Amino acid sequence: YTTVPAAFAYRLPGDVDDVALAPLLCAGIIGYRALLRAALPPGGRLGLYGFGGSAHLCAQLAVAEGATVHVLTRDPAARRLALDLGAASARGAYDAPPEPLDSAILFAPVGDLVPVALRALDRGGILSVAGIHLSDTPPLRYERELFYEKELRSVTSNTRADGRDFLALAARHGVRATTHTYPLSEAQRALKDLKAGSFDGAAVLVNDVAPRN
Repeated sequence: YTTVPAAFAYRLPGDVDDVALAPLLCAGIIGYRALLRAALPPGGRLGLYGFGGSAHLCAQLAVAEGATVHVLTRDPAARRLALDLGAASARGAYDAPPEPLDSAILFAPVGDLVPVALRALDRGGILSVAGIHLSDTPPLRYERELFYEKELRSVTSNTRADGRDFLALAARHGVRATTHTYPLSEAQRALKDLKAGSFDGAAVLVNDVAPRN
């Protein structure tokens, strides 16, 4: 049994099972925070670089709110999922989107994609980097990647208000995670599969370890 202060707990819907809820509480909330940091205008053009657990939830919310979403990712299965979830286009990670972007979010922890995403922005566009870890970023050329008042923003954490707001929006718009379950005893395999891009959507660990007396 665990107790927490009420101010730090989220009220969860009773009609959604734990496996479906689990990705919303981490991947979903931080993806929402990244979307806020990207300052997407109403009806704007959003680019998502990488399409894993956070991005596929963020995409559903953005589409439901009226955005045009373009997905850039290396994984063919993730591109198919993006189109199934309502993305306007799905291309390779280093490809150009079919139109300039108002905002972009970098979910893939790949620093090489930072200048790629900045070049895809329209004037005044914003790129937010959602990951805690990012490989080294190559030098940025001011004229090509930052001129015309483009912005590069980091995402460090989320607030309790972010969590409450996202869960309410997810319920309103029917945001659902694509999940793949692993027993807790095979957590290492889940991490290896995640690194290899072996599944689309999100992995969820299910406790199969018997408690000790």
